[in-house]
Order: sequence, then structure tokens, then C-alpha cells
Amino acid sequence: MRAVVCKELGLPEQLVVEALPSPPCGPSGVRIKVAGADVNFPDVLIIQGKYQMKATPPFVPGAGVAGTVLEVGEKVKHVKPGDTVVAFTNVGGFAEEVVADAALCLPLPPGLDLAEAAAFPLVYGTSYHALKQRGQLKAGETLLVLGASGGVGLSAVQLGKKMGARVIAAASSVDKLALAKASGADALIDYSKQSLKDAVKELTGGQGADVIYDPVGGALGEECLSCIAWNGRYLIIGFASGPIPNLAANRLLLKGASAVGVFWGAFAQREPQLNAANFRELFAWYAAGEIRPHVSKRYPLAQAPQALRDMMDRKVTGKIVVVP
Repeated sequence: MRAVVCKELGLPEQLVVEALPSPPCGPSGVRIKVAGADVNFPDVLIIQGKYQMKATPPFVPGAGVAGTVLEVGEKVKHVKPGDTVVAFTNVGGFAEEVVADAALCLPLPPGLDLAEAAAFPLVYGTSYHALKQRGQLKAGETLLVLGASGGVGLSAVQLGKKMGARVIAAASSVDKLALAKASGADALIDYSKQSLKDAVKELTGGQGADVIYDPVGGALGEECLSCIAWNGRYLIIGFASGPIPNLAANRLLLKGASAVGVFWGAFAQREPQLNAANFRELFAWYAAGEIRPHVSKRYPLAQAPQALRDMMDRKVTGKIVVVP
């Protein structure tokens, strides 16, 4: 099979495409013919050795896939050869075949575009776990989403609306905000032109946001605690801007607020039954057309390094996928 290989930690341009043996399945494995592989910001970090989950070269990057089951291990009962599935793999996704742990492999509703479906599990799994289990978002509350035009941001906008929240989308340009608006955002903030905290206070009558979804971090993350509501929940999704924010604990104290970490990959591994229940709801909404990933570009396998470079250079809106 062909695969994208990271032979040494570094930049996307150092990746190579070459032939590898098909991966063995194992008793709890599911071997999948990959129809599409998700591209995410953690993929950019893991090839540089900067992600919290380390991979030792040589390895194949790519954490989320959709495709058709080719083989299952003897302990696997919930999927069979011929089924279409999505799977979370940590690494291995940028290839023609991949083996996933059965606990992180979920059957898809019939009739979905598999390349598009590849863009679904990581971002919607992360956002629903964040908003439901970690943020305990309630209907009628105000949700502020930073980085609202990216993959996780758009999924949070869509799910926030589905859960009955008023959604404020924040991003860095008019075009990006238009995409968030099309996904259901009620109000928009261009934080390249206006103060995030002042705009949130104005939009909420001085009350602040009940739940803040932050995949950006850095200075914007630090600003969030100045516009969080009483009993608010600040959700730490990631640090796409680079720096990890230094959070002012006194602001959490004064607002009775919480800063809550969100790590969907670990949640899916530690609480697979709850994760599967989340996805039963998500897939039902997806099949009904109520939520849908915005796939802005598809790259052939040979252009996977370019896909990662585009992600690294923040040229991506919505989701991008690699199609072997």
C-alpha cells in the first residue's frame, strides 16, 4: 500500500510517499480501506514532535479516517468486512489502509460521502464532548466560539445551535465570519479589528458568555476570562495560535467560573461507551442533514504534505481531507 511517512521529525516538506506492507490486524483491530483521511492541526504538531501524544519515526501521520472494513480481529463484534466506518487512529491515517482499535471504530449510517465523513469524527467528537460533558451547555445560554471558521470552530457553532444556545462566532476576517454565519452563528466578532472582551460584553449586555470554546489560546485565551459570565465555563480545546495562555485565576474566582480541559482522544479511549453514545446522536443528526462538515478542499495522497503546510500556514477554512 502507499502511505505518507514521517522519517524524521520536522516540517511537512520532509514527509515522503512510499510503498509499505499492509498493516496486520490483530485480535482487537479493524483493517480499513481508507476513502478519506482527516487533516487536523495536531497532525502538524505531531510530525514536529510538539504534540502531547508523541510518535517515534518512522510513522504515518493522520488521526481520523473513513472507509470500508476489509478485515476484523477475532474479538471484534460490532463491525464486519464490507461495513463503512469512521475511526480515530492517532497515527496511520494518511495511507491506503490503516488498522484502528475496534473501540475507536464506529459504523456509519448508509449513503454518506466517505471522504466527507472522514472530516467528521475528530472535530464533532471533540466539540460535542466539550459542549455536552465538559461545558454542560444548556439551551438559552450564550456560547462564544473562537476560531469559528476552522474545523472544530464550525462544528462547535453548529452543535451550539443544535443544543439551543445563542452562538457568538469570533474569527479574524470577514470571509471567515461569513462561513460561521452560514453555519448558524447568531452574532459575529472580528477580533482582528475589535476588542474581543469589549465586543462580547456589548453583545451580552455586560453579562459575558456562559461557555467559551477556545481552540486558539495565546493572548485571545487570556482575554476570554475578562468576558466570561458568572458560573461560566472556559473550555480549553487547543493552542492553534502557538502560545499557551497564562490564565488569571483571580478572574475565575471573582466570576465563580471554571477553566476546563478538553481532550477528546483520551475521553474516547477511557470512556468508549459514553463516546459511542455521543456518536449515535451525532450520526443521527448528520444523516438527517442537521449538521455537516464543511470540506473546503480534497488532496490526493501525494499532496498530503501540502495539505499539512496549508494547515500550518492557516490557509484552511472548514475542513480539508486527504483522499488516497
